[in-house]
Amino acid sequence: MPFVERPFCERLGTPFTHDLGQGLISPEAMANPPVYGRARVVARYEEGPARQLVHRLKYGDRIELADAMGRWMARSGADLLEDAELLVPVPLHRRRLFGRRFNQAAELARVVGEVSGVAADPLALRRIKPTKPQVGLTRAQRAENVQGVFRVDEAAKARIAGRNVVLVDDVMTSGATANAAARVLLRAGAARVDALVFARVVTTR
Repeated sequence: MPFVERPFCERLGTPFTHDLGQGLISPEAMANPPVYGRARVVARYEEGPARQLVHRLKYGDRIELADAMGRWMARSGADLLEDAELLVPVPLHRRRLFGRRFNQAAELARVVGEVSGVAADPLALRRIKPTKPQVGLTRAQRAENVQGVFRVDEAAKARIAGRNVVLVDDVMTSGATANAAARVLLRAGAARVDALVFARVVTTR
């Protein structure tokens, strides 16, 4: 499996093709800074084991895979988890949750929480309207697709306010979903929002 190891962009978590030293920011991160602070990634999302694991967990009801995947995530995101105070999985809309029967991001957050000791709160963030799949959309379309999708209820704001939050998901493509979720969490009073995902689409230019 193509694990993402240092050196990588400290903001996006994407690997560099050459070792230019630690603590560097990629041109993409400088040109389009993410709303979240930092992202950490276990593996590239491409044909092979990483994609197979994601698909088996998400579509094949292989919930047991969340254990190994979550442990890998806890290792890759160790620097985020050092001072994290809350794990928030990216939620599914209730219609999709009904069809799938479980939220893969919540299962991953549960395992990351067990390993790291950071509490997971699957109810902190809600997806209030359904969206089209992000696959095949342009960057601008992806951002528009998730605009106004997330909400933090009043009851959850007290659990988020002033805390360092790590947003958890299985896959990141353009980062539009993570940006939209992070924006809502920051507006709800989170002190910082970082992102931890199992796999990320990495494009080489």
